[in-house]
Amino acid sequence: MNAIGAPVIEAKTVGKTYGVGRAPVRALDGVSFAVPEAAFVSLVGPSGCGKSTLLQIMGGLVPSTEGEVLIDRERVAKPMPGKIAIVFQDATLLPWKTARANVEFPLELQGIGAAERRRRSDDMLNLVGLGDFTERFPHELSGGMKQRVSIARGLAQEPRIILMDEPFGALDEQTRIKMGQELLRIWEATRKTIFLITHSLTEAIYLSDRVLVMSHRPGRIVETLTIDLPRPRTYDMIGGVEFGRARNRIWSLITADEAEGAVEP
Repeated sequence: MNAIGAPVIEAKTVGKTYGVGRAPVRALDGVSFAVPEAAFVSLVGPSGCGKSTLLQIMGGLVPSTEGEVLIDRERVAKPMPGKIAIVFQDATLLPWKTARANVEFPLELQGIGAAERRRRSDDMLNLVGLGDFTERFPHELSGGMKQRVSIARGLAQEPRIILMDEPFGALDEQTRIKMGQELLRIWEATRKTIFLITHSLTEAIYLSDRVLVMSHRPGRIVETLTIDLPRPRTYDMIGGVEFGRARNRIWSLITADEAEGAVEP
C-alpha cells in the first residue's frame, strides 16, 4: 500500500442550492469528508446527484451555499492554480495550438518564462507518453491522446491536487481501461493527490485508496469505503472476491437510496 499523509482537502458540511424563489434546487446537503495527502480518492453516485457541483466548489469555480472546502486549511474561495488542477471529461484543447502549446498555455497566463514553460511541457508530455507528439494538433490526436494532453497540462502547473471530472467517460471501453492504467502509473510517479469523479464502480475500486459514495440529490456522502487491495494494481484483481465485495457494497448503497441514473456496475 502507498504511504498516505495528513488531510490536504477537507469538506465541511458543504451545501449548495441553485435558484431562488418558489422552486430552488438543492444540489448538495451537508457534505463532509477529508482527503489525505498523496491519496487517490474516487467519488461515485447516480447521475444528477451533485458530483460535478461538488468538484466545482472544490476547485473554486462556484461558491457553496453553506459550509466550506479547505485546502491546506485555507478556505477555497476562488481557483488556486498553484495548488489545484482540474481535468474535465472534454479535453478542451485549443484546436489552433499544438500539444506542447496547449500544455504551455496556462503557464503563459501565469507569467512563467518561455524556457521554464518548455521544460515543464516537455517533461509532462514525456511522462504521459506523448514525447513524440509535441507538435501535433488536436485534430491529429485520438481521444485518449487528447486526454493525455489534458492531464499533462494539469501536471505542468505543478499542483498538489488534481481534480478529475469523469475524464474517461467519452472513451471506448478498451481505451478507458488503458487510460486508467496510465493514470495509475502517473500517480505512482508523481504522488499527487487525485480526486476522481466516475460513474464506473469498477474504475473507482480499481484506481482508488478510498471511494466516497454519494446519495441521490440532494447529494450527501452515505459511506466511505477503504479499498484494501495491494498495489501495484493489476486488472485481474477485478475478478477477485475482495473486489466483488466492494463493488456489491457500493451498488447496494446506491440502490438502497432508490437512486436513478446511469451508474455502471
